[in-house]
This record gives sequence, structure tokens and C-alpha cells, in this order.
Amino acid sequence: MKKTLFLSPPSFDGFDGGAGSRYQAKREITSFWYPTWLAQPAALVPGSKLVDAAAHYQTVEDVLSIAKDYELVIMYTSTPTLPNDVKCAEAIKKQNPTTEIGLLGAHAAVLPTQTLEENPVLDFVCRTEFDYTCKELAEGKPYDTIKGLSYRDKFNNIKHTDERPLVQDWDSMPSVFPVYQKDLDFRKYFIGYLLHPYVSLYTGRGCPAKCTFCLWPQTIGGHDYRAKSPNVVGQEMALAKSIWGNSVQEYFFDDDTFTIDKKRVIAISEHLKKLNLTWSCNARANLDYETLKTLRNNGLRLLLVGFESGNQKVLDGVKKGIKLEVARKFMANCTKLGIKVHGAFIIGLPNETKETIEETIRFACEVSPHTIQVSIASPYPGTELYQQAQDNGWFSNGDLVATSGIQMSTLHYPGLSSSDIEDAVEKMYRRFYFRRRTIIPIVQEMLGNPQMLVRRLREGREFMSYLKERHTRSLANR
Repeated sequence: MKKTLFLSPPSFDGFDGGAGSRYQAKREITSFWYPTWLAQPAALVPGSKLVDAAAHYQTVEDVLSIAKDYELVIMYTSTPTLPNDVKCAEAIKKQNPTTEIGLLGAHAAVLPTQTLEENPVLDFVCRTEFDYTCKELAEGKPYDTIKGLSYRDKFNNIKHTDERPLVQDWDSMPSVFPVYQKDLDFRKYFIGYLLHPYVSLYTGRGCPAKCTFCLWPQTIGGHDYRAKSPNVVGQEMALAKSIWGNSVQEYFFDDDTFTIDKKRVIAISEHLKKLNLTWSCNARANLDYETLKTLRNNGLRLLLVGFESGNQKVLDGVKKGIKLEVARKFMANCTKLGIKVHGAFIIGLPNETKETIEETIRFACEVSPHTIQVSIASPYPGTELYQQAQDNGWFSNGDLVATSGIQMSTLHYPGLSSSDIEDAVEKMYRRFYFRRRTIIPIVQEMLGNPQMLVRRLREGREFMSYLKERHTRSLANR
């Protein structure tokens, strides 16, 4: 095995690179997801090391001190951070010209030729589902024998091997927990709506939904949901408990479609109940009452739900596959059962107007999840939304994120400018959170838990600072 370093490079302050689906930006409050997409191949490579620089506030100098001892460096990149990530690669290469350096991530997978042509410091790019591609790189196999690889040969020609099939046997995929334990400080990871400290994981990949904006299913993971069996997940969670005991307050299952197979998720929840674990997960807004009740009884605390919009035409336009009346019933059931919901909304999707934005704000206030996040539609290369934006001339002159890391709008529509979309984010946050119905439960939560009181006060300061910075930047760009 080559001595292998898996690296999520340093970035702007507060960069949440682990949120790979569509954010990859600075959040409203300090938030860091686990770098599971790097941890999974790291678990396949004995003796490898994982460095998540942003979450651990490590600088390029810190990374160079670590990287000098490694032969192979595999870095996570994204569309907003590629230039910054390449600078880090250049620094590593300058320190040791013999170090092999390559990228993985959706941007590099979709645009491998362009990524290699524009960045001569790179030796290779891993495409599609890259776990075993990384393993074979670490084993020292010749580039031309490794499926799913784009690389630069000795004559500086860019070559592409055949696509690598998606992983079907997920039960054979090793747990990421030993990697977390060895290389990450679990206390560094914060998500505003999850208990702290938390741990997140995937039990499978792929999403059968066809949402036009969602990055990973369209670029790397595919639309076929492949997952570990309930017994294997149960064994993995028992391992987690043996590692962290009662120190971890909550486990979050980050599978896009964790709840799609009701029998499977109920079987997993039974294992979690035996282990006395509190847990949360992603869910679509169509779970029935009885399933929700069973999951709650087995330790479910919160659901992260992508509502996206309060306008049916916008939802249908992005192939969301959810009706608003179904989402309303789902929220009523969650409220009745005492299951907290974190609602995710997107401003600036196709068919958006000032009127549909107002409908989304009213819808969010009506169903009133415990907390919300409001994102700007991000047309990443490789997604149907990106192609639509190109075909229809929706792109404006701008970046996905500002130099500070705040998400910006690169889209505009007739009657709806990029500035309108950006302003709507602050407007929606203020309308939703500055209501008695939202404030009272949060205050009650704070009064009942001293740790939560300190945390929410810190998050409140960060949130107001974020809104102020976004407002200032929006005015400056006009």
C-alpha cells in the first residue's frame, strides 16, 4: 500500500464541504458535516489518514506538515472550491514533487478532462463511485488498469479508463466509524438542528428521486438506492456505541432515501431502540402516521425534510414528486407525534417569481417546522438544472459563493433578478423566525437545558451576523 492521505483542504472560514448535495458554502451558523465521502474510501485503505482541515481549523501549513510523509494525496473538491483546492495541491507538490495528487468529488467527476487540462498539478481524477478506485490507487495499480479513473500519462496526455460499476454489495463496505475515531475530533462537528455532539453516516447510496437540482445522484451515486441490511447497520451502530458510549448525543442517517423502504427503516430502528440511541434522518414529506409513530417509539427525534417550495408548479418543475397537501398532512402528523422537523427550502428554482417566493414563505410559516434552512438554487455541472440554465439563458454573471463563502445566486429569470433571489433568503428567515410560534418553542428548549441556552445564544449571534453580511454584500453587488 502507498502511504495515502485523504484530504478535505483548508477553505474559507466556516466552509461546510461535507454538505455535498447542494450547499458547499458557509452556513447561517457554524455547521460541519462529517466528510463521509472521504472516510468511506479511507476505510478501505489500511494505514491511510483522513484530514478534514476546515472543520479542525487547520491551515495549508498544517496540511503541508502532515502531507510531507505521504506518497498519495486524494483530495475532495467542489465547484465553488476548486481554485482554492488546486492551490493547496500546488503547495503539496512544490514541497514534494513526487507526491501523486488527485481529486474526487462531483465537479471533477463530471468535468475530468477540463479539470486536468486547466490544472497541470493534478495527476488524476476519480469519477463516479470512487471508493474502490481510491483503493486500487493506494495499492499501486497502473493507472490504465483502474476503472473510473481519468489521468495524465507520462507524455502529458489525458486518458480515461472505463466507467466503474456502482457498488452493489454494501454489506461488505467497512464502517467509517474507526476512521472517525482515529482521525477526527467528533466535538468539532456542529449542525444547528442536531444535538451536540453528533455523528452522521450513510448506510447506502443512490436516490430514485429525479430532482433536477440534486447533485450526487446525477453525478456519482446514481438513482438506484443500494444499502446495507438492517442487521449490518445494527452491528455498525453497536460498534459506534462501543466507541463513544454516551458521549454522542445523536446519530444522523444521511442517506437521501433512508426512509424509502419502510420495512428496512423500521427494522433498523428496532436495533437502535435496543441500543438506546437517539437518532434522526433525511425523509421525504410523505411518510404515513403509523410508520412515523413506530420510528418515534424507537428513538427517532428529528427528520430533515426537503420541502423546497410552497408552490406546486415550482415543485413539479424540478420533479420533486411531492404534493403540497401530502406535505401538509405529513407535518400535521409529525407535530401530533412530537417529532421535530428541520425544513429545507430553496429559493430561485425554475418557475420562481416574486409571487411563488411569497407562497413559499407563507407555506413554511403555515406548516411551521421546528427550524428551517433557506438555500439558493445552485446549478452544479452535471445536473439537469445546470443544463436547463444553459439552454434557457438563466445564468447571470456571478459565482456560486462569494469569497467569504456566502452562497450567491448565479440564476435569474424574467421578472426575477439574482438580487431578488438573494434578498428573498433574508426575507424568509426573518419572516419565519421572528414569530411567536417559532420563538416560543426555541426559548422553552433553551430554558430547559443550560447547555442548549449557551448554544442557542451563540447561534443567534452567528445568525444575525450572517444576515447582516448577506445584506451588506447584496447591496454592494447592485
